[in-house]
Amino acid sequence: MAIAAYPTPPLPEGRTILGHPVGLFVLFFAEMWERFSYYGMRGLLIFYLTKHWLFDKEHASLIYGAYTALVYITPVIGGYMADRYLGQRKAVLYGAVLLVLGHGLMAVEGSGGQSDPTINLFWLALSFIIVGAGFLKANISVIVGQLYPRTDPRRDPAYTIFYIGINTGAFLGAIVAGWLGERYGWSWGFGAAGVGMLLGLVVFVLGRPALLGRGEPTDPARLRTRTVGLPFEAWLYASGLIAVVAIWWLIQHQDLVGTLLGIAGAALVGYVIYTAVLRLPREDRDRIFALLFLIFASILFWALFEQAGNSLNLYTDEHVDRHMAGFDVPASVFQSVNSLYIMIFGPVIAWLWTFLAKRGREPSAPAKFGIAMLQLGFSFLVLVWGAKAAGIGQLTPVLFIFLIYLFQTTGELCLSPVGLSAMNRLSPANMASLVMGTWYFATAAGNFAAGLISQATGGGEGVAGAGQERVLDVYTTVGWFGIGAGVVLIAIAPWFRRLMHLDTLVDDPAHAMAGQNELAEPSAAGFRTDGETVPPRRR
Repeated sequence: MAIAAYPTPPLPEGRTILGHPVGLFVLFFAEMWERFSYYGMRGLLIFYLTKHWLFDKEHASLIYGAYTALVYITPVIGGYMADRYLGQRKAVLYGAVLLVLGHGLMAVEGSGGQSDPTINLFWLALSFIIVGAGFLKANISVIVGQLYPRTDPRRDPAYTIFYIGINTGAFLGAIVAGWLGERYGWSWGFGAAGVGMLLGLVVFVLGRPALLGRGEPTDPARLRTRTVGLPFEAWLYASGLIAVVAIWWLIQHQDLVGTLLGIAGAALVGYVIYTAVLRLPREDRDRIFALLFLIFASILFWALFEQAGNSLNLYTDEHVDRHMAGFDVPASVFQSVNSLYIMIFGPVIAWLWTFLAKRGREPSAPAKFGIAMLQLGFSFLVLVWGAKAAGIGQLTPVLFIFLIYLFQTTGELCLSPVGLSAMNRLSPANMASLVMGTWYFATAAGNFAAGLISQATGGGEGVAGAGQERVLDVYTTVGWFGIGAGVVLIAIAPWFRRLMHLDTLVDDPAHAMAGQNELAEPSAAGFRTDGETVPPRRR
């Protein structure tokens, strides 16, 4: 018997699942599949560059760093276009379409080698993914924030749920795409990533009613205005395609990416400071300065953390005993370990902050950043100690790969959700996407710096143990540097906490309807889960 299908009506404001808006779970699954595709492809990329396109490690590391940097820099533009014109929902939708095209092109592998003309499709695939991520990455996080008021106590667990969704996709993507890519062929791995992105697009389109009108354009009439025969909205999409062409050229000239980051970063930070000084009241201005401190601190964190998909991935492939349970596990599959740890320890860390907050002992956001740096630096030293105990030139026990990811993950959980929280919660509503874009820009700078660090670990082939020893020397340096940076961050945290003015942070009365027009993320340090403000104090 056929069952008639009816359009799904918009869900009422009060409809929830586990106490959260249904839209949160639409965004959860859409982002889960997007992360499946991104991290599945990311885990294979450094091997695809070195084993299929035959770049040397130094050049491959620089390409990898430039690619991941551009993935994080384009959300600045995507966030601006969403704020001014498209709205977050349309920006996410357009970005998802570009990502499907990019991941599809990645599955066209050709015969390999840099003389193969198919390499131009590879550059084009990376370009579609970079621009698509620019439209999707920052804006889908913003829609989550729009579902809640700034002081809604549900926002901490909401972003924990969202963050777990991200890492569920990343975990599955690294295993499925990594195993298929290294065992059955590159096109199988990248094809699986493309299917994941397509599923994310389908979920987002079908789940639109559950978003309750959040993330829509502020001036729909302007988008319909015709310019040179086409609606203004069509020209915005065309600008995205022009950006794809520009990125196609830029990704082939990696040295220019560093120059671009320097110039654009100075201009962006200058604009944020200009706006804060001339257009904001004192407390909002102070909060912007505190956010800039967190942003600069995050650059160092990501520069070290993002060795995972680059030099650490290569180290795992060449210098680690990967034989487990009767199988030789592909190195790219170990990219799933970070995501697995986040799913395990994410709720534990969230509970810990709540537990400490109820007793007035929760560290401030800057102090959490310092704790993150301490753990990150220590993680590299653990691997170095384990490798040297096994002996230079010998395979490092796989236990130490699990340990380095453990400490890096607990460090990430002390920084990434806290940073996301602070960017939107402490920024004025009219600057929320810009500040979020600046956060991602800092991540871009960190990723490019990670490529340079990874480049320094390359070489040494041809001499027994020389390549391994070079990597371990670099990891020793960055490990102690990370620990030193963590100590400094914790020492100066109290001053930057005072700049946050957490005791006077309230919801904007102009956006009182469940955060419909404001942008917000989960509570940062200083707020209890019951909504009461914790008075600022020295840490």
